[in-house]
Amino acid sequence: MLTIDNPVYVRPEARQQILDTLLANKIPAAYGLRVGVRGGGCGASWLLGLDLAGPSDEVYNVEGVQVIIDRKHLLYVLGAEIGYESGGYTVDKPPSVR
Repeated sequence: MLTIDNPVYVRPEARQQILDTLLANKIPAAYGLRVGVRGGGCGASWLLGLDLAGPSDEVYNVEGVQVIIDRKHLLYVLGAEIGYESGGYTVDKPPSVR
């Protein structure tokens, strides 16, 4: 279910990959998955990475993963589904929340 408490959905395979990465690389618990958008000449692209929260960020616990979203990006990422396939992470945004 999508709520402001869970602005994005982390699929089980992505959740496991994120947690495994944090553990394998001994990344401190203060880090989380940053989800955002990056503007460009032909449109926006997704921004995913491990990061520390800053003063303009909101932090959510989504499926056991700390998710960090800059307040300015919240409207754009709301409803995004983060997955993982053999080639890497995927981000889908269902049409109903675009």
